[in-house]
Amino acid sequence: MIDMQEFARRLSTLGADAFTSDDVVDLATAADIRISADHEINAAMAQRLLDQISPTPPVTGAQITASQWPPPVSSQRAVPTVAFSSPGAVDSPADQPSRPRRPGPPRNDRRPGTRRTGR
Repeated sequence: MIDMQEFARRLSTLGADAFTSDDVVDLATAADIRISADHEINAAMAQRLLDQISPTPPVTGAQITASQWPPPVSSQRAVPTVAFSSPGAVDSPADQPSRPRRPGPPRNDRRPGTRRTGR
């Protein structure tokens, strides 16, 4: 378990953003967690706080609250960069299917399902 200031300090070492105790309180509010300056953060609570950060930090709640910090490089989980544009949808440049184009002249404006009569 670590205190709120230490949690903020450890979060700051993970990326470009500097986290403060106020930022940790904001994360706790978003995660619906009651927290105060003298409150100790355990692994489960840390994970709920980490889940509020986008992009997801490369550590787990157990790793960030462990006595050894920073965690060994081999134990850090690799998280692919993914952008969520709407609930349930995942956009990634590699996942975008390309539509093959048909060679030849452009098609006329016929709607699918309409029949032509042979006159």
